[in-house]
Order: sequence, then structure tokens, then C-alpha cells
Amino acid sequence: MKTLSATALAHPNIAFIKYWGNRDNALRLPSNGSISMNLDGLFTRTTVTFNSSQRDLLLINNHAVMGKGLDRVSYILDLVREMANINERAEVSSSNNFPAGAGIASSAAAFAALALASSRAADLTLSEGQLSRLARRGSGSASRSIPGGFVEWKMGAGDDDCVAVSIAPPEHWALTDCVAIVNASHKKTGSTEGHALAWTSPLQSARVADASRRLDICRNAILHKDFEAFANIIEHDSDMMHAVMMTSNPPLMYWQAATVGIFHEVRAWRASGLPVGYTVDAGANVHVICLADHAKEVEKRLRDLSGVNDVLVAGVGGAARVIESA
Repeated sequence: MKTLSATALAHPNIAFIKYWGNRDNALRLPSNGSISMNLDGLFTRTTVTFNSSQRDLLLINNHAVMGKGLDRVSYILDLVREMANINERAEVSSSNNFPAGAGIASSAAAFAALALASSRAADLTLSEGQLSRLARRGSGSASRSIPGGFVEWKMGAGDDDCVAVSIAPPEHWALTDCVAIVNASHKKTGSTEGHALAWTSPLQSARVADASRRLDICRNAILHKDFEAFANIIEHDSDMMHAVMMTSNPPLMYWQAATVGIFHEVRAWRASGLPVGYTVDAGANVHVICLADHAKEVEKRLRDLSGVNDVLVAGVGGAARVIESA
């Protein structure tokens, strides 16, 4: 092995057409394709160091993590060890500059950074598609945090071609995500558990059957910078995913009163001429997407709303990248 340590940085992403439910849980092959954008300024930074220790070690924000969290990381490390034909255990140190487990795609950024840092530390040179596949095995949404800008995750026929690709670079369209934080605490039911419940909802089949239509509308809206079409489809898709969550068995209710209040405000703002639209991942926090020129006004309005504790502001982010290797 030439390289023993590497540090990578990856951004979370916000899905405009959502990923919810798998056709293969083990490989994390999604039930439908999805489209997202990376969030600039928000990131996970991960260092992987292979050494002669007896077991893998995981530190998140300087706190040792055991159990399921470590198991998920070791699973990716095992895939890397197999590809690189090495046996060394690894120390993984990771930190984010945004709330984890609160519906801001912390696992997406974390596993994208892990895939890139661990493969580079093992002296592997993987293509963007190979990195996307590897990240996907840890968290489906992580496949979308490997490429830069506006990203589409293709369903593919199987493991080999189920990868994410950039459909437009960050500079293509100046959008801003104003994330209204109504609850920064870790959600009780994580996305991995939630995906497994998706098909218990009678609405999931209809959501999946209609996915290609929504993907086409969203992709075209991004490529042609049609904000009205874009805002309408991201709100529609987000509401559909949460309808599936609410009608699963057991039901998942991520929204809080403040979440719904923001929905009403955002739609009223758009009706009055402000270019805004909302979308919500698996959590209570609301991603309010707007044209960048209006971001300060949107942030101010969100901060004035009851129940909004903070607002994170992010433009369109780039690809996952190695920032240090030794």
C-alpha cells in the first residue's frame, strides 16, 4: 500500500425528486430514480487511516461510536479492503458542520466522504461511477453526493449501473436552499428503517409508478431554469413521499406544526411573486428553495416565523473531493 491515510470532504444533498423505498435493501437499489442538488457550505469531513490495530474505530465529532453506526462503516471498509486486497483495520474520524439525523442528508455526506477517503487511503483509483456505487452501499442518497451540482441517480438494471451522474454543474442555475430548522435533534426513526416500511403503504405503488413523469418535469425545469414548474413539482413530490410515510405500517410522522406552517407561508409567498418552493426530507426541517438573488429576503422571512429556530443557507455545491492524503 502506497497510501495509508486520506481525508475527503462531501456535501449533503437535497432531493427534489425523492428516494424512498428499495427494490433491493441489501444493495440499496432504489424503487425509483431521484434528482437532487448538493449543498455548498454544508459538509462532512472524513479521515480514514489504515493501521495495524485489531478492529475498526469510528469517531464522529470526536465521540467514539459503536454498534450499528460502526457496523455500517465497517461494511464499506470491508468492500474497500476486498477491492484493494488488504486486511488492515481503519480509524475513521468524521465531523459535520450541520445537524446530523435531522433530515439534512447527513448520512449522504458521511458515506460519500467515507467512500472517497477510504478508497484513496487504500490506494484505489475509482471512477465517479464506482465511487457512487460504493457510497450507495452505505446510504442510498450518498450516491448523489459524489458528483457535483445538480445530480440524477439512475435506477439502472442492477448494482453495476445504479449510479448518480451530474446533469448540470453548480454554476448552471443560481439556486439557494434556506433550510428552516424547526428541530435539530436526531430523529427517532432513521431513513434506513423508514425505507424498509415504504412498501407497507398502499400509496407507494402509485408514487413509484408516477416517478418517471416527475423526473422528466423536474429535469426539464432545471435544464431550462423554469422556476415555476420546478417549485410545483418539488412540492408535489415531497408531499407524495410524506403521504407514503404517514400511511406506512407503523406510520411515520416527521412533520411538526411549524413544518406545516412553513408550507402555507411558502405557497403564499410564491403566489405573491417571490420565487420560492419547499421540500422536506425524512425529518421536520423544511428546505425552502429560491433563486439566489432572493435568498436574503427568504432567510429573513423564515427567521421571523414562529417555530423556526435557525436557518442554514446553502448554494449549489460541488463534487466530493479529497483534501489531503499521505
